[in-house]
Amino acid sequence: MHPIKTLTRLSAPLIALLALNTQAADGLKVHMLLVTPGDEAYASHISGAVLGQTEGNIQGRFLGIDYQLEEVSTASGAIAREDISAVIVAAPFDQLLQVYQTYAKSGVPVFNIALQSDGLRQICRPGLYHTPPSDRMLADAEEQWATVNSGAQATALAWHPEFVKFAGRDLNKRYTEQFGVPMDSAAWAGWAATRIVAEAVVRTSSNEGPVLDAYIREDLGFDGQKGLAQTFRNNGQLRQPLLLQDSDGQLLGEAPVRGAVADTNDLDSLGIPGCP
Repeated sequence: MHPIKTLTRLSAPLIALLALNTQAADGLKVHMLLVTPGDEAYASHISGAVLGQTEGNIQGRFLGIDYQLEEVSTASGAIAREDISAVIVAAPFDQLLQVYQTYAKSGVPVFNIALQSDGLRQICRPGLYHTPPSDRMLADAEEQWATVNSGAQATALAWHPEFVKFAGRDLNKRYTEQFGVPMDSAAWAGWAATRIVAEAVVRTSSNEGPVLDAYIREDLGFDGQKGLAQTFRNNGQLRQPLLLQDSDGQLLGEAPVRGAVADTNDLDSLGIPGCP
């Protein structure tokens, strides 16, 4: 490996931290817009996003970053604003697309944290990201489990409150301490979105939407507390390991499932690989 390349890779996070520290006196404000109709069905998604914001601000106290999460209750309320760094949406399909169209021209990343539809992934809109696993990803994980376990049925999830590996225990504890209920898949999807934004801010030393979008699209290696670095496919879907539970809700294992695929690090064995 070329020594200059090695030095550059090791130094990049430090350079970002130093740059942010020079801005600490004035502070770097990161405005995230959370669009949700206030329906109880999205309560966990919202709580997860809030946890991610909380964690970002704990780190931000040292780095001079202030993460703000502003909630609006309708897509029409998400008017285009120059100060918005990212938009997070927990809402039905039509509202998600309305919000996306509002911000697409400005290059601000928009995160779907609620919808699992494969069709939504296949429209392949640049700058539109999906943190929940798609329906096809979940089905593939369940099929892999059945293949290895003589047809035994399991339900695939993004997250499980009993997951303890890869700092999962700590994440579950932080969520329960803040909200008084176990963390679930919906909460994980909301948490992932705000944490991804925070990582992009730290790595780029920027709060500008197009800069964050470029990092998320090209350079992200997100630690979602599930063991493997997570990246986005070109259709906006977050590659991620999945968890499997039995009919009683007990945690069974993880996917990709050993024995069903040649490589358990192959996250593209779950779901549609990318745009048609």
